[in-house]
Amino acid sequence: MDGTVRFTDVYVDDDIVDRAASVLRSTRYVKGPVLEEFEAKFAEFCGVDHAVGVSSGTAALLLAFRSAGVEAGDDVFVPGHTFFATASPVLSLDANPVFVDVDPETYTMDPEDLAAKAATAENPTAIAPVHLYGQPAPMDEINDIADRYGMAVVEDACQAHGATYRGERTGSLGDVGCFSFYPSKNMTVGGDGGMLVTDDAELAETARRIRNHGRDESGTHVELGLNYRLDEMKAAVGIEQLSHLDDWNAARAAAAAKYDERLGEMQGIETPTVADDGSHVYHLYVVRSENREALREHLSARDIQTGIHYETPAHLHSAVVEQMDETPTLPQTEILCEEILSLPMHPRITDEEIERVCDAIESFVGVPA
Repeated sequence: MDGTVRFTDVYVDDDIVDRAASVLRSTRYVKGPVLEEFEAKFAEFCGVDHAVGVSSGTAALLLAFRSAGVEAGDDVFVPGHTFFATASPVLSLDANPVFVDVDPETYTMDPEDLAAKAATAENPTAIAPVHLYGQPAPMDEINDIADRYGMAVVEDACQAHGATYRGERTGSLGDVGCFSFYPSKNMTVGGDGGMLVTDDAELAETARRIRNHGRDESGTHVELGLNYRLDEMKAAVGIEQLSHLDDWNAARAAAAAKYDERLGEMQGIETPTVADDGSHVYHLYVVRSENREALREHLSARDIQTGIHYETPAHLHSAVVEQMDETPTLPQTEILCEEILSLPMHPRITDEEIERVCDAIESFVGVPA
């Protein structure tokens, strides 16, 4: 079978191109009605009152922390197994990221480790659970701990557009939710982009000011802000992409089920565990293997693209280590980062491509268990 099995894929059709072209012809490129339409539709999709379009998922997290009152010296709890952008906004505010280990089955924040660390923290202020790979974190337990210590909950939903926890969409499960529209995500905007969602009108208004140089409605700069705006062209793409999202997520889940069926009993391969109280939207399909590097090379030699998310734990990046008095040890996180491998996953992956990936893995491990 010829051709490369691509790791991901970005969808562009005539409707997306036409809507973007209409913005280009309008010459209204920022702070316009298209962004307002996108924000309204995304808020409705998430089941919240407010959505604030911003320039990236990282910007959404930064504005969420600031709007939720995180300041220098505050303790913000983040998982060790996540993309660096969950922690970097905390550091940029001169706050203290407190790294929490993850559950060995779901890879999301471990509530027991969170509770233990919150109990000894000097300034517990916020928790940033990550809905990793498309699977929601255990929000009931996390919200209970937040309530106990009076902390804000900032959901990092940058990989979980449309996932649900106990029937509610991600982004609506804490005080504020953050999404990324980077091109590899479940939906995109034709480049970098992000969204902050919340039911808190005051928080949303604060975020809107900060994204636009700290200006209020009168044009006065009432606080320090920068330009974190999402432009009209990207909002136009986002509206069209959002209209496909539920169908795309269903296609990802169907592809994951096919992977599960073939890989679930293979010796030395551990497939994803899905928690009973949530739905997984499979931004990534991640397996574990003690021979990860050899497996990756084996697949690459057969023109099958893979990824590692993430090779270095968030708490071990030099930019973090240099800022901390003591580097924590997170056993589950550190083991995961040595074994995880992301397989090709997107809504348009074919049955034949999935079979090709599974055949290649089977040839690597030998006889199924």
